[in-house]
Amino acid sequence: MQAHEIDYHIYGEEMQYVEIELDPQEVVIAEAGSFMMMENGIKMETIFGDGSQEQQAGIFGKLLSAGKRVLTGESLFMTAYQNLDMGKRKVSFASPYPGKIVPIDLQQFGGKFICQKDSFLCAAKGVSVGIEFSKKLGTGLFGGEGFIMQKIEGDGMAFVHSGGTLARKELQSGELLRVDTGCLVGFTKDVDYDIEFVGGIKNTIFGGEGIFFATLRGPGIVYIQSLPFTRLADRIIASAPKAGGSGREEGSLLGGLGRMLDGDNRF
Repeated sequence: MQAHEIDYHIYGEEMQYVEIELDPQEVVIAEAGSFMMMENGIKMETIFGDGSQEQQAGIFGKLLSAGKRVLTGESLFMTAYQNLDMGKRKVSFASPYPGKIVPIDLQQFGGKFICQKDSFLCAAKGVSVGIEFSKKLGTGLFGGEGFIMQKIEGDGMAFVHSGGTLARKELQSGELLRVDTGCLVGFTKDVDYDIEFVGGIKNTIFGGEGIFFATLRGPGIVYIQSLPFTRLADRIIASAPKAGGSGREEGSLLGGLGRMLDGDNRF
């Protein structure tokens, strides 16, 4: 096994965090901003790229690994947490918004998992976090995630995050599933991913659900989220008070009174 073999426990329901137990000298890598807490004896170090085996090839390997992360919109750097103590120590990472943390055992998924570019949370050292280019023009132009998705490769544990409630679908060979493009979290390497036009003038213009489905054909496993972060952000922006105006309340008078009663006295 190339990746470090880590133990973990996921806590919480809507706002989850994952606690990872590290044996002496074991390392876990994580996205910047996901750290929650750690016990004494763990060293935190910022690294260039993802710390995978390809980075051992020198400067070129490090640049290649980091460059892949830039293409997916992530930072050049990740953070490594190493247990320097003689006993076991724990480090925890939190979800960025309400949803579920999904543990991915790459050994069970054939060494590769494809996911949205912003869903990766953390993984055992030795796991590679790179890019997955769509081979189909339609998927690249209309798939919501573009030509580039994120791929997680190796033989260790990785953790990805989804928004809202999580659905796990196990597709049989040839079985087809249609999903809103934003609701797709990730899928195993054998799943065939494409884009399909919704169809119909009324659906296209007035449906309010976008004009394309993500189509996933088995065999393989697909993870789907009920609340994509982009959908949540759009709702927040739409309900936020506008400059020189008021928020979208249920009745402006009662809405303003409610803000005064709960201590929000902005005018």
